Amino acid sequence: MPLTPEAQALAVIVVGVVILWITEALPLAVTALLGAVACVLAGVAPAREVFAPFADPLIFLFIGSFILAEAIRIHRLDRRLAFAVLSLPGVGERPGRILAAVAVVCCLASAFLSNTCTTAMMLAIVSGIITAIEEAAGASGHTPRPGFATGLLLCVAFASSIGGLATPIGTPPNLIGLGFIRNQLGVEVSFPGWCGIGVPIVVLLTSFTVVLLGRMFPAGVDRLEGVAEFVTSQRAGLGPWTTAQKSTALAFAVTVVLWVLPGVVLAARGPSDPAAVLLKQRLPEGVAALVGAILLFLLPGGGPGERRRALLWTEARIDWGIVLLYGGGMALGTLCFSTGLAAALGGSIQGLVPTGSWGGPVLVLLAAIVAVTTSEFTSNTASANIVVPVAIALGAAAGADPLVAALAATFAASLGFMMPVSTPCNAIVYGSGRIPLRSMMAAGILLDLAGVAVITTAMLLVARLW
Repeated sequence: MPLTPEAQALAVIVVGVVILWITEALPLAVTALLGAVACVLAGVAPAREVFAPFADPLIFLFIGSFILAEAIRIHRLDRRLAFAVLSLPGVGERPGRILAAVAVVCCLASAFLSNTCTTAMMLAIVSGIITAIEEAAGASGHTPRPGFATGLLLCVAFASSIGGLATPIGTPPNLIGLGFIRNQLGVEVSFPGWCGIGVPIVVLLTSFTVVLLGRMFPAGVDRLEGVAEFVTSQRAGLGPWTTAQKSTALAFAVTVVLWVLPGVVLAARGPSDPAAVLLKQRLPEGVAALVGAILLFLLPGGGPGERRRALLWTEARIDWGIVLLYGGGMALGTLCFSTGLAAALGGSIQGLVPTGSWGGPVLVLLAAIVAVTTSEFTSNTASANIVVPVAIALGAAAGADPLVAALAATFAASLGFMMPVSTPCNAIVYGSGRIPLRSMMAAGILLDLAGVAVITTAMLLVARLW
């Protein structure tokens, strides 16, 4: 199938963008903008068509989620969650339970907050726990093995990355994949629908992570003295709930209800029910996120004269780099399909996927492996932008189900645990100086393999049940 001049020009641009993403010679967002600008200059498509994805509804889901997450961070609701879980009666001072509690906190927080922010917050908390353990051990003589601190810190990084898979807003690759699935396959994956797939994957991978790190980095003692006292003192220092914290919690709760409500009504009353149709049309996830974000500027935040709102506009930090990266990546992906480049690419590598009943499973496995491998050397968002469109095109060319291949690539793009450069989470904990590179690589490759296996199995079940 001969390529049109537009497709040929786009192929050159895409290759250049991928090289820049992998090498990070330019900031990722700048590379995404460069690719979009190059498409207009090269005549691939008109500017209105090229820049349309920058106003995609999912962009506003990004913006609303960033504002909500920033309010939660500013008012320290994330720390309340962390210390509440660590102080549960079942945790105590048992090494295995502490490791599991750290993993649970990271997963719960990163399901709605930035994985990077979750890691930074938990690194400070876990570093305090490690210091308390070492000080108590010096007084009692019951010193845990040094490797246990390595295991705890790796748990922070790994669980923060895994937890982002639980919800559509947990990590940018989720929304990037959903955008391609909606635009190219015409399939809408609802908030509850995604959670129905993501939460079991998170539970399985987090459980494996806790067991793996507990075996590779054992404490060597039955009890870690000093942890309970440290957590109790830190929790007491948070004080009573402030007006701003209550308002932020209310705004977040309203947002979650609005995210879940359309899917619940759809499941309960069927797709043809007028209420289900109305909610689907009037309450997409992006609108729900903006409702919650706007509430933060209306609800009280306390302070002098009780006139302050829960969030000020100057505090509403938005990661515009992620927003622009999403827009640029979606622009290139959409053009790949509209110019016929994606179909040609899928046809050229169709031989990698066998025909017959084995074609679907092999495609899913291949998509997961490529996404994980790519994410080891470039950012997760860039990995999703690179691999998901290829998975869709290859599935269509091979006659397999492109939906499960795209989902496999989307989930797997958030993995990549071997290297400090694989994810910001890895880089943050590696910067503590307590993690030997060999330890990160040894644990990371096993978790990568487990992730590929779990995601492939989950996608094959989705293919049967969807």
